[in-house]
Amino acid sequence: MALALAPKPVREPGYAARLAWAAVLSYASGFPFGVYLDVWPVYFRTHGISLTAIGALTLLSLPWTWKPLWAPLVDRFGLRRSWAAACTVAMALVLFAQPLFDPSHLSPSLWALLFIFIFASATLDIAVDGQTIVFLRRGEEGAANGLRAAGYRIAVITSGAGMVAAADFFGWSRVFVAAGMLQIVIGLVLLRSPEARSPASERRFFFAALVDWVRRPGAAVLLAFILLYRLGDLAIGPMVKPYWVDRGMSLTQIATVSTTFGMVAGVVGALTGGFFTTRFGLLPALWILGATQGLSNAGYLSVAAFNASDPWLYAASLFESFTLGLAGTAFLSLLMRLCDKDQASTEYALLASIYALPRFIVGPFSGAAVERLGYAAYFAFTVALSVPAFFFLPAVARNLKRRTESPAQGGTGERS
Repeated sequence: MALALAPKPVREPGYAARLAWAAVLSYASGFPFGVYLDVWPVYFRTHGISLTAIGALTLLSLPWTWKPLWAPLVDRFGLRRSWAAACTVAMALVLFAQPLFDPSHLSPSLWALLFIFIFASATLDIAVDGQTIVFLRRGEEGAANGLRAAGYRIAVITSGAGMVAAADFFGWSRVFVAAGMLQIVIGLVLLRSPEARSPASERRFFFAALVDWVRRPGAAVLLAFILLYRLGDLAIGPMVKPYWVDRGMSLTQIATVSTTFGMVAGVVGALTGGFFTTRFGLLPALWILGATQGLSNAGYLSVAAFNASDPWLYAASLFESFTLGLAGTAFLSLLMRLCDKDQASTEYALLASIYALPRFIVGPFSGAAVERLGYAAYFAFTVALSVPAFFFLPAVARNLKRRTESPAQGGTGERS
């Protein structure tokens, strides 16, 4: 594919501040995901919870899938930054309470506590995503999403690697309390973020925005692509940390290599992906950067199949993180491009929930699949899941071109 340079965008006043706040808001959104992705699998596995039960924890992702149901409330009532701050306080209270529950037994009360944490995280995502879409200008999506992805991954380092590594020295109870205190600090910062509120005339319509989006020409193809684009990544995710634990890696090794160094690689990948998307355009980025996701899963497949030594495991981990940063930036830019500013929270929540749906479908079965098939066979399955999305990309390209040519159907980039 020949790559042509995209037109250089004109920077409007406040460009640097908008990008900085985009990164800060994304950091706030990424912190709880690090707890879900890295801390809980390690925490519960080291306390004897089975792989099947850890895989079942992905059922907690239900609020990320269904958040369009209450996203219109965030669009209509109050300030988005107030919603965001309230959510961080709720998550802090959960973190304070978690050490009070027995980690060797996933009781209904503990399930409920973890669900509250994810529900608050999903609502936080609604608020900060909508806020970011509204205050960004056309042409800033690539650079902004590079910084957003970087901020998100730095947050995962803070919560994921930071908590796992600290637990080796201070114990889990103190770590959860410290994380809760940091969440409160994050909430105070969010209260100072720039407010981006949709016009009252547009916020009256609640679910009409969702219905309107789904009825647009080509919406079915776009939804199918969004559903499939990161399917392989979402399928392998729940079993990566258990694989490290089952190989006998210490908490310090997991925190240092898999999470900290991995997230640094992810930040580099995100910034590289943002540069690539801005320089060459969204569609080449979706093709080229997206293709690297399957290659990263193949790295884990090779390590598991040949029982490769630890350095190969480290290399596979870093490559996976780097490629997730690359592909994630292009994908976030696509989601932003497809949203109208006047219903930013609602529409972005719809698209993000479609993206998160495979985690809810595949995740609960991932642990049982590994226990039955083994890690190598399951990792091979996730490689195959990375392919189908690319059959939809030509139709996605035509749809984006039509939206660009028809302002009435424009997304974020077309209406600014």
